Amino acid sequence: MPRKFLKKWTPSPASLKEHKHLRFLGTALHAEYLWQLNRTTVARACAIGIFCMWIPVPFQTVLAAMGAVLFRANLPVSVALVFITNPVTMPPMFYFTYKIGALLMGVPPQGFHFELSMDWLTNGMLQIWKPFVLGTSLTAVVTSLLAYYVAQLLWNLHLLKRIRGVRKIRAEREQ
Repeated sequence: MPRKFLKKWTPSPASLKEHKHLRFLGTALHAEYLWQLNRTTVARACAIGIFCMWIPVPFQTVLAAMGAVLFRANLPVSVALVFITNPVTMPPMFYFTYKIGALLMGVPPQGFHFELSMDWLTNGMLQIWKPFVLGTSLTAVVTSLLAYYVAQLLWNLHLLKRIRGVRKIRAEREQ
């Protein structure tokens, strides 16, 4: 993967070090591996960010940052990938995971109307929580593993392309 592309679309180290929700990590944010752009740190960050985006809790970025510190991954990539889920994408994504969970449990999916209220969270969620948790957990694991290996593959393909380009230039010089 091109470093220029990743540097352009990921938050800067300075902005993440000063982020109010990440201050609790303290000096851990100064670790060099959190800011390195190499195949290993980026692939790990992809897996962490994709996994954390499926967790249906607020402050997914904090979880992604803690995962990056814990697993020695690139922090900006890990945090940036969490933003795939947002108020627009969350409802269809989580409905999809609910349907997967219901299918795996052999339970017919129930029609439900989501409301952002305490009544719905205490009563409505009780009807669907098992298939939802199963579907979300399975989707998080599968997509994070897939993200890790796709990042590795794309990085390798990029390197092969560069190597072939260098060989081509050398062959043209020798002629």
